[in-house]
This record gives sequence, structure tokens and C-alpha cells, in this order.
Amino acid sequence: MIEKKYSISEVSKITGYPQHILRFYEKEFKLNIPRTKSNRRYYTYKEIEKINYIKELQNKGFTNKQIKIILNSPEEVISDSYNESAITLATSQSNDISSVKNFIAEFQNNLLEIIQETLKQNNINNIEILKELKMEIEQLKHEIKNKEHDVLICENAKLKMKLKEKSYEVAELKEKLKREKEANKSIFKKIFKRK
Repeated sequence: MIEKKYSISEVSKITGYPQHILRFYEKEFKLNIPRTKSNRRYYTYKEIEKINYIKELQNKGFTNKQIKIILNSPEEVISDSYNESAITLATSQSNDISSVKNFIAEFQNNLLEIIQETLKQNNINNIEILKELKMEIEQLKHEIKNKEHDVLICENAKLKMKLKEKSYEVAELKEKLKREKEANKSIFKKIFKRK
């Protein structure tokens, strides 16, 4: 299966990338895709793994520029399923120690820049998220205050209506009491006048 050759359409189905993206990545990331004698692309397990690695890095939020740096950096590839391990260095011209040290120093600087840029972006994103959350909280507070205010106004209006009803009842009772007093006075007058 490792030696099997896949066409670009098969790789498109395997990776989920359309064929034009695979061609673009070949140029963008300088992938060495083998070709047949008739100049048709074919992919092996190795190329498919590299494309899946690019996809994984993109899903983690790395830019194409950052991915290029990562692909060109020293890497350790360990495959547990085939019990293989290989260490490759991206220095193709010279194996002397000074060029390797220079490459590693440059890689460290590039990696540091990537980390700093990512941290800045995350910081900016976090600040923006916090601002948005603060605005939403303020809106919710305002809505709650408005609803509480509306509820209080309604309750106040109901209480005023009840107060008016009670004041009408009190006025009626006073009037009734007054009539009863008048009626009682007139009864007493009638009783005392007769005697």
C-alpha cells in the first residue's frame, strides 16, 4: 500500500481537497510530486501524508507562509505502524556543522516570529471577544432595566387603579354612612317628637 500510486482524482477524494487546490499546493509549497513518463502526476503514501500534514497545520490556524517555514525546517518523522524513524535536515547543499547551526538559528528566529505573531493575533482576538461580551452584557442589563421599568410602571398603574377603586368604595361607604345617620336622626326625631 505504501508503494501504491494514486491519481490526482483519487488523492482529491482521500484528502478532501479539489484537484485545482492540489495543483496549487504543489507550486505554493514546492512539493515534489512524481510524474509518469507521459508527464501525469501520481501520488504515493509519502505525498498524501505531506498534503494531510499541510491540511492539519491549516486547521490549527497557520498561514501558508508559516507552513512553508515548518515544511522546510528540520523534522523528525516517526511512524509507529511501520517502525520506521528518520531525521531529515532541510539543508541540501552542505552537511558541515556551521551551515546547520546557521539554519537552526534562522529557523529559531522564524519560529519565534511565528509564535509572537500568533500570540498577538490571539491577544487581539481575546480583547475583541471581551469587548463584544462586555457590550452584550451591557445590552442585557439595559434590556433587563427596561423590562423591570415596564413591569414597575404596569404594577404602579394597577395599584393606582386599585387605589381609585378603594377611594370610590370609601366615598360610597361615607355616603351610605351619612344617609344612615340622617335616617337614624330622622327616626330619633320622629320618636322624640311624638312623645
